[in-house]
Amino acid sequence: MSIRCRLRISCLAAVIVSSAVPGAAATAAESPTLSAAQQLFYNGRYADAAAAAADLCTATVEGLAACEVRSTAILLQLRRAIGDAPDRDKAFKQCTECSGLFATFVADIRQAQGIARAHLKTNPDADDVRFFLGKLDLNYVWLQLGTLGRKTGWDEYWEARNSLDAVLKKNPGNVRAKVARAWIDYIVDTKMPRMTKWMLGGGNKKRGLQAAREAADAETDLFIRAEAVFALWDMQVRERNIPDAVKTARRLAADFPDNPEVRKFLNEHAAASAAAP
Repeated sequence: MSIRCRLRISCLAAVIVSSAVPGAAATAAESPTLSAAQQLFYNGRYADAAAAAADLCTATVEGLAACEVRSTAILLQLRRAIGDAPDRDKAFKQCTECSGLFATFVADIRQAQGIARAHLKTNPDADDVRFFLGKLDLNYVWLQLGTLGRKTGWDEYWEARNSLDAVLKKNPGNVRAKVARAWIDYIVDTKMPRMTKWMLGGGNKKRGLQAAREAADAETDLFIRAEAVFALWDMQVRERNIPDAVKTARRLAADFPDNPEVRKFLNEHAAASAAAP
């Protein structure tokens, strides 16, 4: 598997995972068990992270944070298993673990989406729940459109985009929503054909990069900051901005020294790493 593919596996969190924002869904995120799952996730141990979050991913509003962590970890297990195979459908069918992971992923996502949507009908100002709905939607989109290359997930895409925009309209300083929205701007602008880009509401690579930089420099919780810094690193690698990517990777290594992708990247760019201030 190429280093760029491994970086996408580690960083998408395009998409992806951190601790809960304050509000009704915060209880589960404060649990030491979920903190352990987050630590495992950011050190690249996705199967262990999914297992650690399993019992907390319940059919309740309080379980949404754990369901996000768990679904993200499973998403990246699938991405890692399929790799950068040119025929992703064939690779999926040949993968012995993928069908089971996919079924678990979809079941968790559908359950959590249903809980979030039902809660928002009676509590439309629950911005933490609206945020989680958007993030769960994006996990589904990244799996279907990105990892598996299937042309489905359009409804989830628009629900995610509208949900995150609504959260940011009320609180522009919401770091997690800012990072998730930055990924939409970046991916739509850099990966989608012009007509598809228009159908998806447009994107803006520069705006996405700027939002990721601002989020990465925000004073916030360890895992919220990690999500932002991983996003910035991934974008810098995609832009082939190796000097800045090395600096960002060194920030990540300080907090997550066991992450194999971070270590590999720094080892492969040892000269640039040594020269970085």
